[in-house]
Amino acid sequence: MLFHHTPFNVLLYCYLQELTEEGLPFMILFHDPEDKQIVEDYNKIVAKELLTEKNSINFVTADGNKFSHPLHHLGKSLKDLPLIAIDSFRHMYLFPDIKDMTVPGRLKQFVADLHSGKLHREFHHGPDKVASNDKVALPQVGTDPPESTFKKLAPSSSRYTLLRRDEL
Repeated sequence: MLFHHTPFNVLLYCYLQELTEEGLPFMILFHDPEDKQIVEDYNKIVAKELLTEKNSINFVTADGNKFSHPLHHLGKSLKDLPLIAIDSFRHMYLFPDIKDMTVPGRLKQFVADLHSGKLHREFHHGPDKVASNDKVALPQVGTDPPESTFKKLAPSSSRYTLLRRDEL
């Protein structure tokens, strides 16, 4: 399959259908195309801390100018760039603060919160209560993530694919 040889990719319309067909959620860095440093920093962090997650999530970068529609669904615009979001194909979850991307373990915890169901649970029921004996509390993720816009780009159900295992 395309893209499994690298942990992160540039999100392009021409590859979007293939990526959505994999069924893996996206962690997307939306950025200004002129901001090369944030892309380099994101890719380094992904390579250093998140390689173990590459079979459960696609790490991608997206030009905020070309992908302004998903930004709009997040309630964001080009002036809010850069930002990170996870698109689960059900909802989009916004990483609370781009500056925390460099804090060791923060992006990994964000991915873990997706897989544990915490992000989805908080979407429906509000933020989890933080126990008073917790030493460090991560910033609370917003509780109103929009629906995924990328799920609409998935292949048609009538399209033949080897990925639908019910045909085998």
